Amino acid sequence: MSTEAPAQRTLLFIGDSITDCGRREDPEGIGFGYVRLLAEHFAAYEPAARIVNTGIGGNRVVDLRARFAEDCLDHDPDVVTVYVGVNDTWRRYDQGDPTEDDAFEADYRYLLDQLSATRPDRPVVLIIPFVTDIDEDKARFHEDLDGKVERIRRLAREFGARVVDLEKVMADALSRGHTPASLAPDGVHPSTAGHRLIADAWLEAFRR
Repeated sequence: MSTEAPAQRTLLFIGDSITDCGRREDPEGIGFGYVRLLAEHFAAYEPAARIVNTGIGGNRVVDLRARFAEDCLDHDPDVVTVYVGVNDTWRRYDQGDPTEDDAFEADYRYLLDQLSATRPDRPVVLIIPFVTDIDEDKARFHEDLDGKVERIRRLAREFGARVVDLEKVMADALSRGHTPASLAPDGVHPSTAGHRLIADAWLEAFRR
């Protein structure tokens, strides 16, 4: 039997408040959402793995671009997960500050170009942002978000990234009896059940 310790693998998650989820108030720096659920999984099945969460609430893709070197590349992660997009839509409606789809794609492409240039064989996981239709105001978000989701899907195909399709995940959950509010009380930030569904979908996509 080999006594050689397995190599440590770093899995990094970067994004907005859904990834952040209180990680800066967490002594472990992991937060209390889907990233913590994944950290618990890896603690059981790959204890040498290191989980790094650099999510920041309120971030848009342009914010990720500005901090990508320090908060992602400098960690030299073996696996990178990017979850961003809903704030690019939300700011259109609550602050009158839209992100045009072409600008969104250009900044998102920059992230993927940097990952490809530094370690072409590194697995990259892209999480599709979602909104649950808790009311008419949130339902309107789709007229903006849908275009950005299509850009993410297109980039995933181009770069060979794995996709966590939260649109499908949430639709499937609704068909099983969930309500929009039980998945995300404000239409955007997941409930405990919502975070569990995201973590499970991430594991499924990663195993594929």
